[in-house]
Amino acid sequence: MPAPVRVLFLTHRLPFAPNRGDRLRAWHILAHLRAEGCETHLVSLAHDRAEAQRSGDLGDLTASVRVAPLGVAHRAVSVASAFMTDTPLTHALLHSRNTTRQVASAVGQHAPDVVLAYCSSMARYALEPPLAGRPLVIDMVDADSAKWADLADKRPWPLSWVYAREARLLGAFEAVAMRTAGATLAVNERERQMLADLAPDARIEVVPNGVDLERFLPEGPPAARAQVVFTGVMDYAPNVEGAMWLGQHVWPLVRATRPDARLEIVGANPARTVRSLHAPGFGIEVTGTVPDVRPHLWGSAVAAAPLHTARGVQNKVLEAVAAGLPCVVTTAVWEGLPDEVRPACTLADTPQAFADAVLGLLAMTPPERRAIANRANLAQLRWQARLATLVPILREAARRPEGLRYR
Repeated sequence: MPAPVRVLFLTHRLPFAPNRGDRLRAWHILAHLRAEGCETHLVSLAHDRAEAQRSGDLGDLTASVRVAPLGVAHRAVSVASAFMTDTPLTHALLHSRNTTRQVASAVGQHAPDVVLAYCSSMARYALEPPLAGRPLVIDMVDADSAKWADLADKRPWPLSWVYAREARLLGAFEAVAMRTAGATLAVNERERQMLADLAPDARIEVVPNGVDLERFLPEGPPAARAQVVFTGVMDYAPNVEGAMWLGQHVWPLVRATRPDARLEIVGANPARTVRSLHAPGFGIEVTGTVPDVRPHLWGSAVAAAPLHTARGVQNKVLEAVAAGLPCVVTTAVWEGLPDEVRPACTLADTPQAFADAVLGLLAMTPPERRAIANRANLAQLRWQARLATLVPILREAARRPEGLRYR
């Protein structure tokens, strides 16, 4: 049996609770590394005190956890200063002077065989002392710079300028980081190709997302009521945009035919515009944070993923299908989905097409809707199977001589 690999894992958000996309993948990576016998030391940013206080919940998955709180006032200064330099705003927003100290502490006590940096925001720390020159794998997850380019095309000035600047500067950094790393990971072939366009000579591997099938398995028969559910963190710009499109342009068309239909918009930190959609008399409920999303899935007939800007894999769709729901999705979402999930999904991009797809599913019997969800072949989507190549990639990177990188 090979010796355990000692991994220093850098994350931009504490991977607990695993209730949002960025935390979810990171948490399952931690669980997988532990299951594979790796010794993992975590250094994570924390966005507020409540997040930092959850570090103890990761004790069973990690050998050590170090948290670097983000200071709001300091970040404001960093963002303002970034505009006078070529620093990506992503790096300015997620800059913490505590991070370098925590990384130095981790390296001093537990020198890693390999560094695993989660997303481009944490790759920057892997390229700086005391980690510069150490074996490195970057989990980009998706092409973050491409997301900013998409947003730049859809926003008026001056936001379009800000987002275009971010796409350009972050893309340049991503290219350097990928050429420096022993390997870069992406969640699907679409994201891999976008990253390869930035750094054609970098090694980029697909390590897909999975879904916890047992956790989302429906507890009972499919719901009979005409309820549609849209889940996600509701202060994330693409989710906000999707919620407004769904509530303002699609939902009136649905209600015109099905006045009994209800829409639940479920997710933490709903933006003011999303909260304005709350209208029980019109069948729309904005729940805000919920302790568990599963009852809202199990109590619904149809799931919606109305995002027009989407990178990576939308975990919300995988979870909804695993919970027994057929889904209506836009092209931006469809293109990132695993082939195994697509049979449970209907593609629609215009308000009328989206409403027609929802109405068609609501017109079916509950067993008929469940049968559509069951068309998905989820057997190979368990996290352990999807992450199977991760540790071999880390071991290979750890064996590379220090300083030997892709150029």
